[in-house]
Formats: sequence, C-alpha cells, structure tokens
Amino acid sequence: MPMTTEELLQILACPKCLGPLRALEENGALVGLACPECSVLYPVRDGIPIMLIEEALNLDSWNEKHPNAKERS
Repeated sequence: MPMTTEELLQILACPKCLGPLRALEENGALVGLACPECSVLYPVRDGIPIMLIEEALNLDSWNEKHPNAKERS
C-alpha cells in the first residue's frame, strides 16, 4: 500500500538541515517537498521524492515558475 503524503512528512526530513518539510501540490498532484529553512525544493518524480541535495531546486526560483503551486494542507 502506498504511503500518504502526511505519512511521508512524518518520516522524512531535509537531508541538508534535517528540518521539517512542506508538501507542494500543483493541479492536485504532489510535485515537491520544500524546506523553508534551506529554501530548496526536493522534486517528486513518478510519485517518488528525490531526496538528494544535488537534485534540490532553489525554492524561490521554482515558485516563480509555478505560481499555481500550493502548500498541501
């Protein structure tokens, strides 16, 4: 059975600072896990979070390109 986003957020932490993550959705799909402390976004590809520091995207730049993305509540 696949894990829910809430379950993922309970067990995952930012690999860079070990802080909590926020889930971001676009058009109803989970697109990334954001670390507000590091200002990075770890993308989700094919439903799998890519939790590698080298793959992290700048959160501010990503937000500019994806204005419809919302934090999952």
